[in-house]
Amino acid sequence: MRLLYAADMTLASLEQVDPEIHSHVLAEERREHEKLRMIPSENYAPPAVMAACGSVLNNKYSEGYAGRRYYEGQAEIDAVERLACERLETLFGVDHANVQPYSGSPANLAVYLAFAKPGDTVMGMGLPSGGHLTHGWKVSISGKFFNAVQYGVKREDQRIDFDQVATLAREHRPKLMFCGATAYPRTIDFPRFAEIARDVGAVLVADIAHISGLVAGGAHPSPVGHAGVITSTTHKTFRGPRGGMILCDAEHKKAIDRAVFPGLQGGPHNGTTAGIAVAAKLASTEDFRTYAAAVIANARALAESLLEGGFDLVTGGTDNHLILADLTAQGVPGKVAAQALDRAGIVTNYNSVPFDPRKPFDPSGLRLGTPALTSRGLGVAEMKRVGAWMAEVVAAPEDEARIAAIAAEVREMLEDFPAPGLEHLAG
Repeated sequence: MRLLYAADMTLASLEQVDPEIHSHVLAEERREHEKLRMIPSENYAPPAVMAACGSVLNNKYSEGYAGRRYYEGQAEIDAVERLACERLETLFGVDHANVQPYSGSPANLAVYLAFAKPGDTVMGMGLPSGGHLTHGWKVSISGKFFNAVQYGVKREDQRIDFDQVATLAREHRPKLMFCGATAYPRTIDFPRFAEIARDVGAVLVADIAHISGLVAGGAHPSPVGHAGVITSTTHKTFRGPRGGMILCDAEHKKAIDRAVFPGLQGGPHNGTTAGIAVAAKLASTEDFRTYAAAVIANARALAESLLEGGFDLVTGGTDNHLILADLTAQGVPGKVAAQALDRAGIVTNYNSVPFDPRKPFDPSGLRLGTPALTSRGLGVAEMKRVGAWMAEVVAAPEDEARIAAIAAEVREMLEDFPAPGLEHLAG
């Protein structure tokens, strides 16, 4: 009998060892095949990425960096990590890449450790306006350990209030300034942020976790040349594994590397590193550039369909992969709508909207996006159907008969668009 930890371990061996976990994996496969996955932070990692992540590289412990490890037997690990870093440096046009952060939040925490001390002033976009927890929000370590100043959006158009950004920056003179968002549907103006940061002597950090694939594919302006430090997850629009990366100028290389290791963590997850390397290779292709452009075309088509269906969209539409809908006018809470849509085979997440009067766990909005749908090959024509289905469900979230019928229609449509890695479930 072959060892169960061999590189060719299959679901069959999982079924033999742990039938319960095996059953959950199969159920999740079925769910990802049968439903429209529209949470903008989710995607389908290509099978080659999944294979790298599940390889024997997970068996190796590798504290340190390539060529400077604390354990022996690192020849293959060093080669893999060097490939990942070199590919990212070339793809994004940066001096240095660090692929060891376990995800996006640890990557951001490493930046704080590299450039600030507890109690220092930092600045970021407030969570209610579309920012991320790690940009200084009060319940995050970034808001507890640092004097976090938060900027927001204008009430009249829900776009970033750059007058406020500049005023707050001059008043508080932060050491770090974060730009980037987790629920902002418009292009980030990196040059304008860079100008403000230079004016007050702040290190500008561009968190491109949501848009790194769009940047790599040339579908969104790049922060390179404007932000000296760039952080990101490696999944979402990048279509890699669940990991993190930090890109930076040469002058910040030493501080970033020391902050990641030994500052925050021990050995990297080598299977994930390999998955990042594969994702970076795929992101350098013309096919990926076509994909990135299609993500945005689909998002705009979906936004148009939702507007026709009576939805109010934050900022009136989208420039990127995500849409934020305010359901206040429909009189339907975001959570109610999201749960009804899930039953209809349309998976979104309820989300706060700017100036939301409701609580975060019961907000007024829906956040949705097109990265995963585009990975399946859905196009503008399908976005029209999706928008129409969503309008029906939100208009009558208690009409279970119609919801069930829509779920069946969704499953039927998706049979023509097999998910990457799940083609065996089609037909």
